Formats: sequence, C-alpha cells, structure tokens
Amino acid sequence: MVKKVVKTEAQWREELTPTSFEVTRKKGTERAFTGQYWDHHVPGIYRCICCGTALFASDTKFDSGCGWPSYFAPLNPENIEEHVDRSYGMIRTEVTCKICDSHLGHVFEDGPEPTGLRYCINSVSLAFEPFASDSSA
Repeated sequence: MVKKVVKTEAQWREELTPTSFEVTRKKGTERAFTGQYWDHHVPGIYRCICCGTALFASDTKFDSGCGWPSYFAPLNPENIEEHVDRSYGMIRTEVTCKICDSHLGHVFEDGPEPTGLRYCINSVSLAFEPFASDSSA
C-alpha cells in the first residue's frame, strides 16, 4: 500500500506553477491545444506533476483531436481514481491521482481499441520522463 501524499494549500502553491495549482488542486483545465504534451510524441512515461506517480505511457497515447493529451489506458489502473463530475451542467468522469488526489482530467468512452476509452488529461497535471536512450550502440 502506497502512502498518500498530503500537503497544505500553501505547500502546493509554493511547489507548483499557478496554472498547475489551479488545474491539479482546484479542478481547473488548460485551454485546448495549448499544453506542452497535447502534440508530444517522445517515448516515455507521464507522471503526476504533484507527486511523481507514474500515470500513462507514451505507447498508449493517441491523437484524439481534442487538444489535450489523450491515452487509451493508464499505466497502472491502481494509480488513478475515477469520480462522477457534475460540474458545468454535464455528467463526466473525473480522473485523479490516487496518491495525491490531483485532478488530472476526464475519461470518456469514445477512445480507440483495445479499451474504447479516452483519458483526456491536462498537460500541466503531468511531468514527462523520457525513456533512457541506449548510448552503447
């Protein structure tokens, strides 16, 4: 069992950019087609910006056309939680980091096979870690 990461609002504000704080701690969103990872195609792992938990792998990323990074599956389903989100007059499924409760984005049932899911995630909720290159070649 992984221990939860719990910090005060002041600690989060000090550690995060204003935009990352607004999205991850206040359930905001970044504008479509503006995030650094929406059109990102480097092999690696996408981690939670708040606690470093591995969330998505580049081999599950796809271009959904929505303007946010989209993945058809989490790296480890036990690292995320889903919640009903009734904000803005809609009913959606919110996705949060299970370790630190950061808002990541939403999941929709209009993705590609094999899952049919589209995890639509805010770039500012993520930190990217590229796979190590093999320098022995």
